[in-house]
Amino acid sequence: MGAIQALRGTKDILPEEVSYWQLIEQTAKEILTRAVYQEIRPPIFEQTDLFARGIGEATDIVGKEMYTFKDRSDRSITLRPEGTAGVVRSFISNNLYAQGIQRLWYTGAMFRYERPQAGRQRQFHQIGLELLGSGSPRADVEAIALATEILQTLGLKNLQLDINSVGRGEDRQRYREALVKYLEPYKSELDKDSRDRLTRNPLRILDSKDKKTQEIAQNAPKIIDSLSDESKKHFDTVLQLLTDLGISYQIDRCLVRGLDYYTHTAFEIKSADLGAQATVCGGGRYDGLVAELGGPDTQAVGWAIGMERLVLLLQQLQSSPVIQPDFYLISRGKKAEARGLVLAQKLRSAGFIVELDLSGSAFGKQFKRGDRSGAVACLVLGDAEAENQTVNLKWLASGEQQAIGQHDLLGMTEELKSKICQLRN
Repeated sequence: MGAIQALRGTKDILPEEVSYWQLIEQTAKEILTRAVYQEIRPPIFEQTDLFARGIGEATDIVGKEMYTFKDRSDRSITLRPEGTAGVVRSFISNNLYAQGIQRLWYTGAMFRYERPQAGRQRQFHQIGLELLGSGSPRADVEAIALATEILQTLGLKNLQLDINSVGRGEDRQRYREALVKYLEPYKSELDKDSRDRLTRNPLRILDSKDKKTQEIAQNAPKIIDSLSDESKKHFDTVLQLLTDLGISYQIDRCLVRGLDYYTHTAFEIKSADLGAQATVCGGGRYDGLVAELGGPDTQAVGWAIGMERLVLLLQQLQSSPVIQPDFYLISRGKKAEARGLVLAQKLRSAGFIVELDLSGSAFGKQFKRGDRSGAVACLVLGDAEAENQTVNLKWLASGEQQAIGQHDLLGMTEELKSKICQLRN
């Protein structure tokens, strides 16, 4: 029988790549914690109705891309295609709204059945932020500022913030009518998906990748022209606050995002280094979603960063960090190998990075592996050293060697750490 392969649209994240993921997660955690955001971990699958109601039945995600199945109780279950709906469901289910404004963040896998491409698989990963309970434009800008800080701290360059307002529900309805009226005469010239969206979800036509449809949409009415005075005021305040923070932006009058729940601010952060799939972060305000899902009327804003695309960018910027041991522990002989394991664990508990050679091969071969490991020093144990409770310490850069009692070695923690730090620098 042939070897079982990973499913199309899934990808093994191998050790040399995991370091990038850990860097992103740690950076995001530190920045969001400083802003008093707390991590939340909703389930990876939910009732299908959550996404149908929350995302919108007319969206491509719900209509074409969700992984949906029946469980043994004949309930319709869906692997989450995005993170916001699950966080909002948890916000409602656990009465978090009774605790005032909630600043939450999450990370994890999402699932959509779409064509795999660079930086986007059928199982993909996001870091997301949700700020629930504030309708202030300051909340919009805080969210955007934190996403920008995360990306810049990771060293990303050539970033562009595209922003628009999609207004409130009545603004969108007014715009929807104007857009359909404009597009109807061009119906036969639109691509197939856009013709279908004309009656179900006309705003999504503005996101079409078809060149002819893009040309037609270029002269379509803009949603910003359908905004109420209140919506315009909200958007103008957001833009002024971004300016106050020194965050540059570009108004994209065609930007509507792909989910039905957005209101007011919608934005994307793009990188010129990613080619066609340039969006690395997207989000906006969703003031009606909590009520739509059965909770109290709650204003909210959030975003999600695509991990795979961010990893692609980081790989262009820097090589993968490699774990370099402080000590490479070499042992040969039954007693020495047993004692070496004990010594390695004690050194690890003291805060050292220790690689234990498990090969049992000749000392010469183990020394060669020690040289290649990037370790600062080798610790060498034979049966004689094991019997005498000593260890040979060899500093690899200078070749200097000394025999030390194992107990004495464990008592030299601070001295050893200081010397290792000096040699690494």
